[in-house]
Amino acid sequence: MATIPDRTRVRLENISSRAYEHPADRGALVALRSLRGFDEVFKRLSGLFNERALRLMFLASSVRVSERQFPDVYDYVRDAAYVLDLDEVPELYIQQNSKPNAMAIGSSRPFIVMTTGLFDLLDPQEQRFVVGHEVGHILSGHAVYRTMLLALLRLALRVAWIPLGYIGLRAIVAALEEWFRKSELSCDRAGLLASQDTDAAKRALMKLAGGSRLAEMNSDAFLEQAQEYDRGGDARDGVLKLLNLVGQSHPFAVIRLSELDHWVKDGSYQRILDGDYPRRDSDAGASIGEEARNAANSYKESWNRTEDPFLGTLRDVAGSAADTGGKLFDSVAERWKNAGRRNGNGDR
Repeated sequence: MATIPDRTRVRLENISSRAYEHPADRGALVALRSLRGFDEVFKRLSGLFNERALRLMFLASSVRVSERQFPDVYDYVRDAAYVLDLDEVPELYIQQNSKPNAMAIGSSRPFIVMTTGLFDLLDPQEQRFVVGHEVGHILSGHAVYRTMLLALLRLALRVAWIPLGYIGLRAIVAALEEWFRKSELSCDRAGLLASQDTDAAKRALMKLAGGSRLAEMNSDAFLEQAQEYDRGGDARDGVLKLLNLVGQSHPFAVIRLSELDHWVKDGSYQRILDGDYPRRDSDAGASIGEEARNAANSYKESWNRTEDPFLGTLRDVAGSAADTGGKLFDSVAERWKNAGRRNGNGDR
C-alpha cells in the first residue's frame, strides 16, 4: 500500500492515538470512549450533521484524489495511513477555495478536504505533513467528536434568546473549543509522525502564519516570537490572551510550532519512532482518572514553563485539580461500569 519513493519511513504498527495525543485531548477522549451509551447519544446529536449529504456535495463540487487525479497527494494519504497503521485509507478531496484550510469530516466514514489555498501554499513535503495531521484526526476519532461541537454551536445559536440557556451552552462550547485546540496540537504531532520530516512541519506552520514567502522567514526567529508571546507583559496581557482565544478553533501558529518543537526536544517524538509507544489493544484498559491527572498536570507543566504572570498564578490550582479531577473521574467511571454490569444482569 505504501509508496515512499524518497526515503524509508518507520511504520508504527498498531500505534494507539494515545501515543501522540496532547494530555488534555487524550483525557477527554479516554473519558468519552469509556461511556457506555455515549455513541447512541452522539448519533442523535449528529442528526443535525448529514454526513451523506456532505460527501455528495464534495463529490459533486471538488476533485477526489486518486491514481489519476492529484496522484502525489493520493500517495501521501496512502503513506500516512500506512505509517500510522490505519485500517482504511480515507478519501481526500481538493476544494477550490482560496482560504488555506484542511479538515477531517464525518463519523461512519471520515474523509479529508484540503482547499486549493492550502495546497498551493505548501510544497510536497509540507503537504505530506498536513495530510498526516488530518489522518491523525481520523485515527483519534476527532472527526466524530467535532461533529458534536458543530451541533452544539448550532443549538447555541437557536437558544441565544434564552439568557440562562445560552450561558450554559456557551460554557460547554467554550470547554469543547479548548479541547478542539488541544486536538490540533495532537495532530501536529501525528502529522510529524506520518511525514517524519521536522523541517517540513516547521515550514508548514510558518506558512500558515506568514504566507508563501518562506525565504523571508526564519524558524528560530519564529520561535522567538512564541517566547515573546509567552512572556507577555503583565497580568493584563494574560487576560487578553485568554480573551483572544474565545471562538478560536485552532491555536495560534507560533504556539503550534513552539509546542511541536518542545515535543520533539523532550524526546517524545524519537521514543515513538524507536517503538516505545502504547498499542491499540491496550486502549480499553486506559484509566480515566490517570488521564485526567495527566491533563491537569500538562497544564501545570506548561504554566511552569511560561513567564506570563497571570498564568503563573494558576499553577497551584492546576496541581490540586490534577488529584481532585483524577479521583472524581475514577469515581464516575467506577459507578458507570457498575451500572453497566447491573443492567447486563437484568437489574433495574
